Amino acid sequence: MRNSDKVRLSQEGKAKLKQAYKDAGLTQEELAKEVNISLDRLKRFLGTKDKNSPSGLEIYAVRSIINLLNKKGVSIKPTDMVEPKDWYPQRHLPSEFERLIYDKTQSFCGRKFVFNAIDDFLQKNSNGYFTIIGDAGMGKSAIAAKYVLDNPRSVCFFNIRAEGMNRTDLFLRKIREQLINIYELTNVTEAEFSTLLIEARKKISAGESLIIVVDALDEVDQESTGNLLYLPTILPDKVYFILTRRPYHKADKRLNVSASVPTQQLDLRQKIQESIQDIKEYICRLLNHGEYKDGLNQWIQQQSLSSANHFVEEIARKSEHNFMYLRYVLPAIAEGFYNDKSLEELPEGLQAYYYSHWQLMGMTSRPLPKDKIKIVYTICALRRPVSCEEIAERSGQEKLIVQDVINKWVEFLHEQNNYQPPRYNFYHESFRDFLNRQDIVEAAGESLQSISAEVAKNLAGGIFGNE
Repeated sequence: MRNSDKVRLSQEGKAKLKQAYKDAGLTQEELAKEVNISLDRLKRFLGTKDKNSPSGLEIYAVRSIINLLNKKGVSIKPTDMVEPKDWYPQRHLPSEFERLIYDKTQSFCGRKFVFNAIDDFLQKNSNGYFTIIGDAGMGKSAIAAKYVLDNPRSVCFFNIRAEGMNRTDLFLRKIREQLINIYELTNVTEAEFSTLLIEARKKISAGESLIIVVDALDEVDQESTGNLLYLPTILPDKVYFILTRRPYHKADKRLNVSASVPTQQLDLRQKIQESIQDIKEYICRLLNHGEYKDGLNQWIQQQSLSSANHFVEEIARKSEHNFMYLRYVLPAIAEGFYNDKSLEELPEGLQAYYYSHWQLMGMTSRPLPKDKIKIVYTICALRRPVSCEEIAERSGQEKLIVQDVINKWVEFLHEQNNYQPPRYNFYHESFRDFLNRQDIVEAAGESLQSISAEVAKNLAGGIFGNE
């Protein structure tokens, strides 16, 4: 976007700008004089002269206003006043993460307390690391995706262990590509990460920040010591990292920074009341969703519940504050998967849901369905997107049987149609964790030994190697 291009204030932006210049002790006349524009133009921009047809103001003039207010101690940034889509040029999401970002944000709702905490951290600190911590399925990746989608100038990297997108070299390459593209950097193809951040920082306009969002630090594959992904110990001013990760032991933190760099953590497990409200909002949204509305309401009627609100309250309780649970259970109810179950019989919590589905798919019946078990654990062992043909080859099962298992486990799988034939991998690492639980492994009996041996013929190691 050129400095001469014009932008308009959003409705919320008008109120924020008016409050900002008042907080700075300025009148409209003084503000116009300080930034060298006519009072008439400022009034049209604010909509105080002609409310029906407010006019735009050049980018350079808006930046002058922001610079002035910041110098007077009033913190305000361009997107406080102007819609991000109007202030920033059209941004193309990184192709590697575009599908994930849209998928994670498709039914996104709530989490305002998280974004408020992030904004507060950015306003109070000149740089730093803000980390969101939560158990599997609590919505960390969705929060990261939503932030990237709503902040077009942010840079992002999503660690996806199942796809091998979790190595330091990939992280550095993808971040470098985005920084070069967004900030139009030159002669930095060989620059170190810290140097790259400094060069990008020079391109930041007044009132703006450089935000790098990194999801799922717990999935990083990095044997060497030092910070995960070699995250820098010192940051330039106005450079911030927003990180997400599962709970960790102190020895596994691997994020050591200079004492001058602020850090803050927000643990979703400690925000139960806020999460409950978001969970209920999500349930209500799906109750009115075109795809699920009829099935959910029909099941509620069959239960003879006193009200839909009773359903919302009980499902929220059973979810144990876990969005992944809702993502699985609510569509399953709508599709008739639990038609022979009562509300009381629905599983409680994500792990209980996994086990319930494991049983319903006949994986604990006697005799054990060795072909099905072998196929599911083969997908687990391969740890990357694989085609139906490769699964059949690795598991020693017929392709038709493999396709039938894939169809029945579709809710747990990502289907990647950009490959021909399509490839599949588990939707979430928490299901892989479930499969590797000792009680689940033992319940599968000696058949797993043969599965491991057969898969190991074509892999470097067995199913249950170190992770």
